Amino acid sequence: MIKTIIMAAGEGTRMKSETSKVLHKLINKEIIKYVKKASDFDNSETIIIGGANKEKLVELFPDIKIVEQKIGEVIPYGTGYAASLALDYIDDNDQVLILNGDIPLIKRESLEKLINYHDETDSSCTILSTLIDRPKGYGRIIRDENNNFIKITEDRDLVIGQENINEINVGIYIFKAQDLRESLSKINSDNDQNELYLTDCIGVLKNQDKKVSAYVSEDCEEFYGINNKYELYQASKILQNRINKAHMINGVIIESPETTFIEEGVEIGIDTVISGFVKIYGNSKIGKSCLIDGSTRIINSTIEDNVRVDNAVIEDCYMEKDSNIGPYSRIRPNSYIGKGVHIGNFVEVKNSKLGEGTKAGHLAYIGDSDLGKDINIGCGVVFVNYDGKFKHRSTIEDGAFIGSNANIVAPVKVEKEGFVAAGSTITEDVSSGELIIERAEQKHITGYVERKKERDKNHKE
Repeated sequence: MIKTIIMAAGEGTRMKSETSKVLHKLINKEIIKYVKKASDFDNSETIIIGGANKEKLVELFPDIKIVEQKIGEVIPYGTGYAASLALDYIDDNDQVLILNGDIPLIKRESLEKLINYHDETDSSCTILSTLIDRPKGYGRIIRDENNNFIKITEDRDLVIGQENINEINVGIYIFKAQDLRESLSKINSDNDQNELYLTDCIGVLKNQDKKVSAYVSEDCEEFYGINNKYELYQASKILQNRINKAHMINGVIIESPETTFIEEGVEIGIDTVISGFVKIYGNSKIGKSCLIDGSTRIINSTIEDNVRVDNAVIEDCYMEKDSNIGPYSRIRPNSYIGKGVHIGNFVEVKNSKLGEGTKAGHLAYIGDSDLGKDINIGCGVVFVNYDGKFKHRSTIEDGAFIGSNANIVAPVKVEKEGFVAAGSTITEDVSSGELIIERAEQKHITGYVERKKERDKNHKE
């Protein structure tokens, strides 16, 4: 079995934030979630080494073992010590993959290639490396004339002739569990930082004539580590480009990829056009031939084919095909928008179902309601669903007409083809085919303006 250790205890002081570094988000997902997903293989288990962020990590990964790395004067520091905290959960016949929690661009394919190479070479430890143009500051991979791994040398310790080596250690390792356990027991903190370094295990294994290999990964971009918020932004742009490119290759038209943010895992059908400053997050699914325009935000929602969305917020809802929404509308959680439904500008829908062909053109609130087919909701209509303590539902049946500026005070039922006159406040059920008018009698007061002018004139004098 593969046991994956993710190092996530670092305080990340350079982030200058009250939020732990690995819990910062890239395109709506915590950094460490990307690392966890990339390293989550069949027949594997993950152990996360946390620190002061342990409680937050437990909330994020309730089914994963989180081990706390405590700090204090008598407690060791360093990657070697952090790895040792996971040993109680590792069997001697396991393979142990160790990586940092701040590399969200890592791909599963690269880790799989590392594991396969480790197995094929039957190495006690295999180091993942990559090639970069400007290696200064990184630990270098030193090889012999036959290209065999010799050691890792830190930048400050390079000798003349080694400074141009561009193969670097990216900080990802896989060990045979027994070799990891034994080598960790032999390292010490006799160094500048007084820490236990995981890299010292490599020297221990080499001194025992055990095989240590280094596997070169081609894409150095995957190992982009994050230490501050500018690097967080840079990683976000790389990830954004990677995701958007994949969608465009699969048939989606993204007119402005630099302003389009799509979370990893979102599904989008062919010939859908995304235009503007759009964000699509969570477990969202967008059908074929849709238009998603403006400053639209879609979260955990399913949108069927040929839907038009213009400058809208859609969260935790379902929209059937041929429906349209916007501009400047909002669909709140637990709403279901039927086929051919029109939700116009400044309309809000919450926890409601709208049947096929129903229309709410503008300036309306539809909350906690069940609407049938072919209903017209006039301008300024409010479904009054809250009595100050409890929420109540209303039902509007097929073909009903709710006139402008009407108030539907829940719970009421408007039966099929019921007609509510504009300006009415409805507190009782409306029968099928019935016209309901509830408004004060209009009064005509003649001569009022002239009398008012005379009063105003006298007042000024």
